[in-house]
Amino acid sequence: MGKLVVTEFVSVDGVFEDPGGSEGHEHGAWTFDYDRGEEGNKFKLDELMEAEVHLLGRATYDGFAAAWPSRQGEFADRLNRDRKVVVSTSLAQPEWQNTTVISDNVPERVAQLKVDTDGVILVTGSGTLVSTLLEHDLVDELRLMVFPTILGRGKRLFPDGIDRRKLNLVQAKKVGPDGVQVHVYRRA
Repeated sequence: MGKLVVTEFVSVDGVFEDPGGSEGHEHGAWTFDYDRGEEGNKFKLDELMEAEVHLLGRATYDGFAAAWPSRQGEFADRLNRDRKVVVSTSLAQPEWQNTTVISDNVPERVAQLKVDTDGVILVTGSGTLVSTLLEHDLVDELRLMVFPTILGRGKRLFPDGIDRRKLNLVQAKKVGPDGVQVHVYRRA
């Protein structure tokens, strides 16, 4: 059975919106103000290399599909050839290689994806999808790269309405010279 892992860049106040600057948020590209260090870069590469499947919401998928196919290097090569599953009610014919679409019964289909996968199902970004996965208790692990900033406004990773989830902290460490930290939590 697969392990569903959500990985996110977040601010201290829980904002995860537009860390790379492609969404037009007033504080977009806020992660680029910090050096996550070699250890932080290795953490991101290692989690990508561990993934068997990338599960993405439509907006994150569109951003990735616009950026990664034209890039080269170990990270890009792996992401481009890996299996990708996008949750969308409007995308019928994805162009990015190795992509399939879930368009209905999302909780049930993701639960089946977990049964059908032997390794890690990695969810990056994808706020609406993450809310659905949390609501239906499908998330096994949260990996948060916390940047030492308060944004004050923006989409929060854990919006109002999600029921309490008890977690166990399995890792917390500073990875970059600017105070970037990695926190890993597993379902209790």
